[in-house]
Amino acid sequence: MKRSTAIVCAVGTFAVIWGLTYHGVIFSGFFAPKFEDVRRKTFENSRSFQSGTLKELRDMQFEYVKADPTHRAALAYLIRQRADDYQGQLPQDLADFLNTLPTQ
Repeated sequence: MKRSTAIVCAVGTFAVIWGLTYHGVIFSGFFAPKFEDVRRKTFENSRSFQSGTLKELRDMQFEYVKADPTHRAALAYLIRQRADDYQGQLPQDLADFLNTLPTQ
């Protein structure tokens, strides 16, 4: 009798541990993308991301001005894509530059 009780207790313990692990996998599979989305939005709204994006756009503007005409179309496309990701208010000079870029 003691042996069967020990076996039932061991199997029950294993079932509880397996169930909790499975629940954790299901839980993280459902909520992990939502947590990551919140982290991403928080990062994109951070001051460092915003200022870094502005700096990158200004650097790309400088490269566009220096580039030869064959590379300008590709740079214009990249600059427009990067500017579309920017969430904040663009400075007027940068907004004017984006308006002068040729569209595809």
